[in-house]
Amino acid sequence: MRIALFYTDIESFNFFMDQLDHEFCLRGHETFIFDLLHPYDETSHSYAHFMEFAASKIDLAVCFDGMCVREEVLIEIWDAWETAVVDILMDPPFRFHPTLERHSKNYRLFCCDRDHVEYVKRYFPQEVPNVAFMPHAGAAPVKDALVSPYEERKFDILFTATYYRPQDRLGELLRMCEGNTSMKQLYQMAYQNMIGNTALAAEQAILLAMQQGGWAVPEETLKVIFAWAENLDWAIRMYQREQVVTILAEAGFELYLLGRGWENHSASGYSNVHRIDGRVPYAQTLSYMADAKINLNVMPWFKSGTHDRIFNTLLQHSLPLTDRSSWIDENFTDGQDIAMYDLKHLDRLPAIAESLLHDPDKAEAIIQNGYEKVLKNYTWSNCADRILA
Repeated sequence: MRIALFYTDIESFNFFMDQLDHEFCLRGHETFIFDLLHPYDETSHSYAHFMEFAASKIDLAVCFDGMCVREEVLIEIWDAWETAVVDILMDPPFRFHPTLERHSKNYRLFCCDRDHVEYVKRYFPQEVPNVAFMPHAGAAPVKDALVSPYEERKFDILFTATYYRPQDRLGELLRMCEGNTSMKQLYQMAYQNMIGNTALAAEQAILLAMQQGGWAVPEETLKVIFAWAENLDWAIRMYQREQVVTILAEAGFELYLLGRGWENHSASGYSNVHRIDGRVPYAQTLSYMADAKINLNVMPWFKSGTHDRIFNTLLQHSLPLTDRSSWIDENFTDGQDIAMYDLKHLDRLPAIAESLLHDPDKAEAIIQNGYEKVLKNYTWSNCADRILA
């Protein structure tokens, strides 16, 4: 087949595209990567070269978060060639209502959380009839790559993630609702619902808040309320990252943070909390992961989904310590091929981390079991196969 892929302003997505491009080429397909961020630069990924590629039928286009179906010129090309467009959402679908409503004819959507699939089926059944769950993917290590012994690794606990102060994100949302007291109350109640019940997805917390407040709105208005919830989603993600890091920092663990914004965290000045860098290319984070005994994960509020941080950690022969989702519970076993903690019982997290750090034999057994499972099922090779199927 002839397959179009896309570079954008999101560096991690570009890494994912390179992985898929490699896998598709291994299978004998002809690919072209179009740089949407720099379309008129004189490179091999330019708009001019893309139009040359598009002069013949394109069988398949693959993108993340709708970034190849927003431009009218691309929709026209896909419809002209009857191209199958595969859109892989890395974030909740309520962020992408315009894309779900307006896209090419042969459009297929993948979500990384089963709740997201149900959301699309519930609110966009006619617009998006082809939607399915697909787990994240991890980057398979180089063959025969050296693996550092667990006890010799540089970082005890590493967390690669961004941090914003949750109150700033919630405040930004409430400013958007200026003049509408009911909307402010609704989002504040939804936020408190998620803090009180960590099993609630954002849209479920909003629906509960509507019941609590006695509000009833038409479905189209409800979809607008969901669409405004991006900062609510960010706020609860950051709240839980803040809580987890605080617990471990105050327990005295040597904690290493890689990512933007951690200077704003209350524990940033602790002697046992170390900031590595504000931001590094996605591929470089893998080498950091490989040099950590434990890679911390806080799920981005995917209650029935996956995250690539878990898969990459195991593929780098490190130990993921993560909170739960129903999908993780069904596909992994705590203490056998993954290490888990519960957001409802964060007081137990330090003891869990302590036991893993001081029992290298147990940790390495978990890592080996998890590595074999992920290498078999959750790499970019698996992702390419799922897309082609």
